[in-house]
Amino acid sequence: MPEPLENPGPVEAATPDWFTRALAAPVECGRTVVAGATVRYRAWGPAGAAGTVLVHGGAAHARWWDHIGPQLAAGRRVVAVDLTGHGDSDHRADYALEQWADEAVAVAGPAGITGPPMLIGHSMGGMVAFLAAHRHGTALAGVQIIDSPIWARTEAETAARATASIGSGRVYPDAATARARFRLTPAQERTLPYVLAHVAETSMRPVDGGWTWKFDPLLVRRASSDLLGAGAPECRLAYLRCADGIVGTDALAELRARLGPAALVTELPAAGHHPMLDRPLALVAALRTVTAAWDAA
Repeated sequence: MPEPLENPGPVEAATPDWFTRALAAPVECGRTVVAGATVRYRAWGPAGAAGTVLVHGGAAHARWWDHIGPQLAAGRRVVAVDLTGHGDSDHRADYALEQWADEAVAVAGPAGITGPPMLIGHSMGGMVAFLAAHRHGTALAGVQIIDSPIWARTEAETAARATASIGSGRVYPDAATARARFRLTPAQERTLPYVLAHVAETSMRPVDGGWTWKFDPLLVRRASSDLLGAGAPECRLAYLRCADGIVGTDALAELRARLGPAALVTELPAAGHHPMLDRPLALVAALRTVTAAWDAA
């Protein structure tokens, strides 16, 4: 597990101006209904423009992108979604990657994006974006995936998830106690403390008796999809592997072969699995570069 917030390790300590400006950028909060559940989002940039939907990882939420979204919004509408069971969106009785894929696409229009949206997904959100690319194909402008293990689940993994839960629904007596218990999954030793503190702060909600985490502990039982083992979808695709992330070089080679020669595949150097927490500006630069290349094409 990573160190508690009060001792995050040898990382940059002072909060830089770029981060303060990003959090102060104008943001619109909204919601829409998808398959009977309320899905909430945050949006930056001009409504009515071409745009991007940012898809968080498992047990995360839209506010992991608070310092990233504004930096991608020059002339674009950028939307960070809370998938159901996450953040401030509704919980469901059952969850599935394909349902989340449909939510990520469905939020684009109501949130102010005009035309086919681009999806950017991190970790589990990358799986969601990959499935969206297969389910919605040419209705998307492209998909960028960040350090996601995109391969079909084994029978053993399916059986293990059927009765699993994440967290215990524990209620902490106060916000400070909850913040001190915030952990990353998978663990990541190197983070920027001001980013980690913001993510931890926005991951909690008040309940009777104290504070708890926003995500639904049962979301880990989500249904998988055979499409995770599929080849290249019918839209543009870019894959960003984190050098110190969870996708090894052998797995990347297998994935690259499945995605075909048209996919853009590159590596974020010295980045952990959660690059928005340790290498956010490098991540922004990579996402901007791919977006600009596709826009030019």
